[in-house]
Amino acid sequence: MGNIQNPQLSHEWWRGSVIYQVYPRSLKDSNGDGIGDIPGITEKLEYIANLGVEAIWISPFFESPMKDFGYDVSDYRNVDPIFGCNQDFEALIRRAHELNLKVIIDQVLSHTSDQHQWFKESRLNKTNSKADWYVWADATEDGQPPNNWLSIFGGSAWQWDEVRGQYYLHNFLVSQPDLNYHCSEVRKQMLAEVEYWLQRDVDGVRLDAINFCFHDSQLRSNPPKPVAERTGRGFSANNPYAAQYHYFDNTRPENIAFIESLRCLLDRYPGTMSLGEINSEDSLKTMAEYTDGSRRLHMGYNFELLADDFSAEYIRSTVASVEQQCSNSWPCWAVSNHDVARVVSRWGNTFNPLQNQEKVAKLLIALLGCLRGTICTYQGEELGLTEASIEFEQLQDPFGLEFWPDFKGRDGCRTPIPWNPTMPNMGFSDASPWLPIPSEHKTRSVFDQENDPHSVLNFYRNFLHWRGTHDCMKWGTIKFLDHGHNILAFEREYKEAQMQMYFNLGSSTETVSPVGTTVSLCSEAVHIENFSASTTTEVTLEPCSFICTR
Repeated sequence: MGNIQNPQLSHEWWRGSVIYQVYPRSLKDSNGDGIGDIPGITEKLEYIANLGVEAIWISPFFESPMKDFGYDVSDYRNVDPIFGCNQDFEALIRRAHELNLKVIIDQVLSHTSDQHQWFKESRLNKTNSKADWYVWADATEDGQPPNNWLSIFGGSAWQWDEVRGQYYLHNFLVSQPDLNYHCSEVRKQMLAEVEYWLQRDVDGVRLDAINFCFHDSQLRSNPPKPVAERTGRGFSANNPYAAQYHYFDNTRPENIAFIESLRCLLDRYPGTMSLGEINSEDSLKTMAEYTDGSRRLHMGYNFELLADDFSAEYIRSTVASVEQQCSNSWPCWAVSNHDVARVVSRWGNTFNPLQNQEKVAKLLIALLGCLRGTICTYQGEELGLTEASIEFEQLQDPFGLEFWPDFKGRDGCRTPIPWNPTMPNMGFSDASPWLPIPSEHKTRSVFDQENDPHSVLNFYRNFLHWRGTHDCMKWGTIKFLDHGHNILAFEREYKEAQMQMYFNLGSSTETVSPVGTTVSLCSEAVHIENFSASTTTEVTLEPCSFICTR
């Protein structure tokens, strides 16, 4: 399955790299207001570089009323004052590049904030210069919205606007009106917004909800979805949004041409890349379309491994499906981000309750890093942080506030990083943090783990540095091996090198027969257990353990 034999392709920095996602509100506060910021990220760049990652992806830091914490942009070209200023970002870029770190920024292109000047002008009347920049529609004869489209955040995707006397579309919050990509001026303007940051030396763009740019120009209603098929990725299956096939409100065919225009822009800035977030009715099909060949996105990632499902068979079938359907593109994998429960909690419950969470964290770090492709890790994953329990009165996320208690929102994975237990607020801030640091995270601080050779942090570092020394791990093919129900086994191959990986994802002890002669990776640390054998050796794998042979 999909190999890189062209040496030129293997030197594209983003292929096989490790990308570390920074959620800026929660990494480090530099000015004592309880909210993380750009100078705080710059302060911690050396720590991030020492993890062994090649790039950072920074969630939105642009001007915003913060109703969706930066994913509601009111000015694409300015840093929001709570995060600093444009000069602070320029300093971050310089320092990151000094440390050989690439910088990827999060671009939210499908919608803006209702506080954006474009929307303020668009809503005034039907004849102004921005009148067609957003999706407006007349009410039906009985005053209802033009169709049955729903917002992911609850309720109708249409909001009545008294000023303009029409409904406007919002796939997310009411305060996040959708741009009208059927308008050529909008497409041109959004490419200009991306180019503004390319001119300031960013190395790539992560494209939020990129399949939501276009809507059906005929405003056709979505058909209903049978109850048995209603599932959620990042939201509750009880959310009414899951009750429709979303054929007409997103993932429209016209989006392909815009993606190709975006790629043409990036190609004018050598060394830059694009990573699209894709969550559609058939995410694998959409990802294959959006990343096909060299004319579209460099990479896409879906929500399949951000789901609650976890088993050897599920991961095997998911990865194999991506390899089959996206054979003409380069894969990217993530098991955590700012929108889903932390993976140690989400998947850790699969194992015997006696398994400690540190062991689960190490297994999942290694599993992600052994897959073919580029990988995205989320801040705190290197510490083995668990999902925080946030009380309703502490909740900040509008998604959680809307669907509590069935869905408790995304705040549990967004709590501040615990740096040092000897300092106020674990060294994150001199002030009370915007979200509480849970007590269970206080024993998993960076300070404590630095000094423990068996910590999750030191395993993460050792593993990524080990991974980086093996071309097979970065660029090789992947072939799954048949090795029992609970064992996820596969082979990576690049040129003359071969490596085999065996992961016990079950709750009982399993015996495997490695093909290779040297065990070079195990569940406690990299190279902690090395032995050679001249013949096939049986190895006992405890639950939540793994080996790699070559």
